[in-house]
Amino acid sequence: MATEHLSPALHAPASSRPYAKARPGYGKRTATGQRAPRADDFALMPERERYVAGYVDRLPDGAAMDIKSLAKSLPLYGQMAVSSALKALGVAGHLRRVRCLAGEGEQVRWVSRTYWSRTARDNEWWDTFLATEGSHSTPEAPPTDAESHVAAPTSSLRATATPTTTPEPTAPPTPPAPAPASPAMPKQRTSVTPAVAASPAYLALAQLGRRDTRLALSAADCRTLEPLAASWFARGVDADYLTQALTAGLPAQVGSPVGLVRRRLTDKLPPHVASSSPAPATTVAPKRRLLAECTECGRPGAPEALPDGLCRPCRTTPPEVPAAPPAERDVHALVGQLRDLTRLP
Repeated sequence: MATEHLSPALHAPASSRPYAKARPGYGKRTATGQRAPRADDFALMPERERYVAGYVDRLPDGAAMDIKSLAKSLPLYGQMAVSSALKALGVAGHLRRVRCLAGEGEQVRWVSRTYWSRTARDNEWWDTFLATEGSHSTPEAPPTDAESHVAAPTSSLRATATPTTTPEPTAPPTPPAPAPASPAMPKQRTSVTPAVAASPAYLALAQLGRRDTRLALSAADCRTLEPLAASWFARGVDADYLTQALTAGLPAQVGSPVGLVRRRLTDKLPPHVASSSPAPATTVAPKRRLLAECTECGRPGAPEALPDGLCRPCRTTPPEVPAAPPAERDVHALVGQLRDLTRLP
C-alpha cells in the first residue's frame, strides 16, 4: 500500500542562475484560476515529484519545459527521472502538454506549450479549459530578434565665413548673365491599363491547354468563351467539374479548339440545381486548433482522448514490476534425487 508523504514541497535550486527560456510561442503557460502558493503545496506527492513540482511552479510563463532543460536545472535528477515526474504530475492533474498554431498571415507554425496548474484539476476541467483556450486564443505575432533603433543625426554642417580684407573699395561686381533655360522635355505618353482580376471562368478556360494540349486556347478565345463558361459557374459547378466535362472523350485530333469548346459549353450546360440550404450571409473564420499532447510519448490528440494527459498505449502499458528473487532450493532433496538416479540399473 502506498504511503502518503505529508511533508511540504521541497525547495528546488535557488534562482541565482537564470532559468532556461523557451523559444517565442513555446514553454510554460499558467492556467487560470490559480490560488496563492502555500507551504503544503504538493504535500501528498512523493519526494521526487514534490521537488520537480516546486521548481516548475516557480518558473515564469515562457520558461522552457522540455525534459532536457529541466534536467539541467535540477541537479538531483536526470532526464529519465524528470520525464517520469512530469508524467506523474500530469496524471495528478497539474499539467497538460498541447500543440497550437501561433503567428499571423503566412507566418503560422505549430508550437508546443505546457499548461501548469498549482491546483490539481480533473479531466473534465482540463477538457473545458483547453477547449476554451483553443476557441478564443489569439495568434501570436512572430517576434523580432532585435529592435531596430533609428538614431537621429547629431552632427550638422556649420558654414563658416572667412573674412577678407580689401585695401580700397571696388566697383560692385557685374552680375553674371542668366544661363539659358534648358528646353523642357516633353512628357512621355504612357497608357497604363489597370489590371483586372481574371474571373474563375476565364482562369478555367486558360488552364485547358495545360490539362490537354489539344484544347489550347488563346487569350482572345478565352475572352470570347468567358460568358458561356460563367453560366456554368452560375449553376453551381466548380473549375474541376468544368474542366472534366470539356476534356472528357476528346477526338485524336482537334482542328478548332475554340469551336469544340464552344460546342461543348453549349451542349453540356448543366441544369439548375436548387440549393437545399441557403448560403450563409457571413463567412465564419476557422477556429484555431489546439491539440493535447501525451506527456509520456508526445502523441497529439483531442483533449478528451487523452485523459490524465496520456494516450491509450501509454495508459495501458503495465508498470515495470521488479522480478521476484528465485526461490531457495532444497539442497538435501536435490542430493537425494541425484543418488536415486545413480542407483537405477
